[in-house]
Amino acid sequence: MGARLRPDYSAQSLWRVDRLIEEMRREGKPPGAVDNVLRGFGAYAGEVIARHGGAEWWATGGEHWVRTPDGRLWDPIDEARRCYAGHGSLRLLCRDAMSGRRT
Repeated sequence: MGARLRPDYSAQSLWRVDRLIEEMRREGKPPGAVDNVLRGFGAYAGEVIARHGGAEWWATGGEHWVRTPDGRLWDPIDEARRCYAGHGSLRLLCRDAMSGRRT
């Protein structure tokens, strides 16, 4: 995940992930060159949602989603790619996914 991120699986850590993705985007590397890193960041965000939102991982056909207890499916890996394109936020995805959490 990079030396500049200390993964503690907190929702707050996703602020830093969003900033790291923005830094990568500003460097201008083609999306294919950073796809593995983006998949890792997306998987990290999904795990944050799973750990703190009571969600579980779902996979089919090579795609991976996180399903929250309210039945909604979230695609944190695609959201990481959207972040890289300048149109997404893993921090906001996490907030939205956990907003329907049942306690």
